[in-house]
Amino acid sequence: MPVSGRTELVAILGDPIAQASAPRLMNALFERQGRDAVLVAHHVRAADLASALAGLRATQNLRGAIVTMPHKVAVVALLDALAAEAREVGACNVVRRAPDGRLVGTMLDGEGFVASVRRAGHDVRGARAFLAGAGGAAAGIAFALARHGATALRIHNRTRSAAEDLAARVRGAVPGFDVAVAAGPSPTGCDLVVNATSLGMRSDDPTPLDVGGLEPGALVAEAPIRPEPTRLLAAAAARGCRTHGGLAMLEAQIELMAEFVFAAT
Repeated sequence: MPVSGRTELVAILGDPIAQASAPRLMNALFERQGRDAVLVAHHVRAADLASALAGLRATQNLRGAIVTMPHKVAVVALLDALAAEAREVGACNVVRRAPDGRLVGTMLDGEGFVASVRRAGHDVRGARAFLAGAGGAAAGIAFALARHGATALRIHNRTRSAAEDLAARVRGAVPGFDVAVAAGPSPTGCDLVVNATSLGMRSDDPTPLDVGGLEPGALVAEAPIRPEPTRLLAAAAARGCRTHGGLAMLEAQIELMAEFVFAAT
C-alpha cells in the first residue's frame, strides 16, 4: 500500500537498529490487513531517548512504537501509564499513543516467547528452565515462565545482583514458584535454556552460558535475532539439543503488538 499523508505511523526505537526484523514483519502484516500504516525504524541512543519520546507525543499521526534493546527498562520512567504486565516486569516493549499525546506501555516479550514455543510444538509447562540475562526481555520471559507452569527457573547474569533482584520479584509475584539465582553459567539439569541477553546479535559474540552443560534433548532458545544460527544455537544443535531462534519469538509478538498499538482509546 503506498504511503500518503493519511498513512498512520508506528516507530521502532533501538540502538543499534539496522538489524531489526520488526519493520519487515509488521509492514507485511499491515499489507495483509489492508491497513494504511507503516512501521519505520528510529536509531535512538540512550542519551536521546527522552527527546525521542517527546517527539512521538507531538506526532499526531503516530499510533505507537515498538521499544527494543537497550531501551526496554529506561523507557518505563518516560511513559504516562503502564499495563499490569509492564509494571510487574519493570520493562516495556510496545507503546500506544493516545489522541491527547499520552503514552501507554505494555510488555509482550514473555507472552511472545511462550506463544512462539507453543507454535513450534513445544511447551514450557513442567520445564526446568535456565535463563541467561536479567534485563527487560529476560524479566518478561521469567514472569511468563512462572505463570505458564514451568517447574523451576534458574537465572544467570553477569551482574549477580540483577539476577537476585529478578528472582525476588518473580518469587513475590508467583508465591511458591521455585526460582533462584543459578550457581554458575552451566545449565546442567535443565530441559529449557533461554538466552535473553544481547549476546548473539553479532557473529563474534561469545556464548552467554557454558554450552558444555547443555543436556541432549533440551530446548535451547534465543531472544537475539539473527538470520543464521547463533554460536549458542549451533553449539546446542551439535550436542543434540532442539533449537528455537529469536525470530520466532518476534513473529509471535507482531500481531499482539499491532493489536495493542491500534486498540481503541
